[in-house]
Amino acid sequence: MAQSFWNAAAPLIATTEKHPFLVAMVDGTLPLPNFQYYVLQDALYLTDFAASLRIMGDKFRATDESISSRLYEFATGAEEAEKSLHNSFFKEWNINDENVERMPNTLLYTSYMIRVCTTRSHAEGLAVLLPCFWVYMHVGKCMLSLREELGDTVSRCAQFDAWIDMYGGEEFEKEVTDYIEIVDKVAKEVDGETLKRMEEHFIMSCKLEHMFWDQAQELMVWPKIVENGKK
Repeated sequence: MAQSFWNAAAPLIATTEKHPFLVAMVDGTLPLPNFQYYVLQDALYLTDFAASLRIMGDKFRATDESISSRLYEFATGAEEAEKSLHNSFFKEWNINDENVERMPNTLLYTSYMIRVCTTRSHAEGLAVLLPCFWVYMHVGKCMLSLREELGDTVSRCAQFDAWIDMYGGEEFEKEVTDYIEIVDKVAKEVDGETLKRMEEHFIMSCKLEHMFWDQAQELMVWPKIVENGKK
């Protein structure tokens, strides 16, 4: 079932895996301020992603304790394993991530994700969260392959490599595989209309994943408030 969602989004995913931001991470040409911007926004995203997983864990508590427990574990993993990498970067950069504002595409993505998990069916909530797992693993694998292909012909950044190693690594792949199995299990029990909505949510989250990297590429900020005709 989940594979059919991936197939429907395949053209977009094929574009995302070649996103200039991601390619620049591999060949070492990404400006550090863009990566810092991305990591700060991603830390905010992960906080809401973990909260969404817990919302789903609460939803499944009454119907499937094993799924519920695994969703709570995913939430903890997002907060501890993934954010620990981000926090290590903040320490290296001597950056305080407190009071960082969610930028437009961050807020768009997390608001959509939380709304679906809160107001829609169990199955739809699982589907809207799936791209964060699967797309990240996929682009991580693509980046590992490109890094191997380029070899020593480019300058490497240790922080970029650490990010690529996490999301392209076997440990994260195991998490993704487990989550896909949960989606498949639940998808087998729903009707055709729900499957259609699951696919729609999956595709939308794939679009928002792409836009999240667009945002970091462009260093997007909120429009300034105009006062007395002056910006």
